[in-house]
Amino acid sequence: MAEAKIGIIGGTGLYQMEGLTETKEVKVKTPFGEPSDVILTGTLEGVRVAFVPRHGVGHRILPSKIPSRANIYALKSLGVERIISVTAVGSFKEELRPIDLVIPDQLIDRTRNRVSTFFGGGLVVHVAFAEPFCPDLNQILYESAKEAGVQVHKNGTLVVMEGPQFSTRAESRLHRSWDADIINMTSLPEAKLAREAEICYSTLACVTDYDAWYDVYEPVTVDMIIANLQKSTDAAKKVLRGAIGRIGEPRNCPCPTALKEAIVTSPKLIPEKAKKDLALLIGKYIK
Repeated sequence: MAEAKIGIIGGTGLYQMEGLTETKEVKVKTPFGEPSDVILTGTLEGVRVAFVPRHGVGHRILPSKIPSRANIYALKSLGVERIISVTAVGSFKEELRPIDLVIPDQLIDRTRNRVSTFFGGGLVVHVAFAEPFCPDLNQILYESAKEAGVQVHKNGTLVVMEGPQFSTRAESRLHRSWDADIINMTSLPEAKLAREAEICYSTLACVTDYDAWYDVYEPVTVDMIIANLQKSTDAAKKVLRGAIGRIGEPRNCPCPTALKEAIVTSPKLIPEKAKKDLALLIGKYIK
C-alpha cells in the first residue's frame, strides 16, 4: 500500500513541515544507498505526503554530496507521483527581488561532479527533457501562490551550479548574458532523476539574494540567505499547503510515461542485476 502520493523535498531553511498529522518516520533502503534523512510521512490538507530534507536535518550534506538517487528512488518506492521541491535561489533580474517566489520552467546544468541517471550497467535510457518541470504541477503551484497573496513569478530559467562556493562576479554576469533568471546548487540531478522515475517535478524557488552581478547590492552571504529565507519560508509553506489541496487525479501530463519510448537497450540484453535493482522504475515495461 502506498505511503504517500506527494513528495516534498525541503531545501535550506525548510527541514520540517508543520501541520502534518498521522505522522510516521520511514527508513527506506535503496540500491543507491540511504536517503538524506529519515522520510517523514503524514497527512497534510487531507492528502498523504512524504517529506525529506535534502541536506539532512541540521544541514549536514553538501550540495554535491546529496544522495539524490536515493531520495528520488525512496519517494518512488513510497508511492509518490508528484514532487514539489523547495529551494533557495539567487536572482539575475532586478525585478526578481529577495523574498519573492519563482516557479521556473527551464534549467541550465552547470554541475560537474554528480551522477544524473539511475541507468547504466548495461541498460541505456534516454528520456525527453526539453520541458524539465511538470507544466501541470507548475500551474497548480502558481495558482496556489496567487491565491495566498504571495509575490510570485511564473516561468524562468534556473541555472544549477556545482558549489559549494557562491558565484564569482564573472560567472554571475555570464549567466545573466544567457538571460537566465535564477541560480541554485540543488535542482539537478533531482529533476532529471524524477523524470526517469516518471514522477512529476516542480520547484518552488525562494529568492534570497542577487547573486554576485548587482554592484549596488552587497554580495551574497550565508547570513543574508538565512535572514531572507526566514521571511519567505512561511510563504512557501502556505503555497505548499494550498497546492497540495488542489492536486487531484489523474495525471494528464507526459511525466507518467517518460520511459515508455526511452529504453534503448534490447530487453534480452539487460543484465539481471539491472532488472532487479530498477524494477521499481522499469518493471511495467521490462519483465
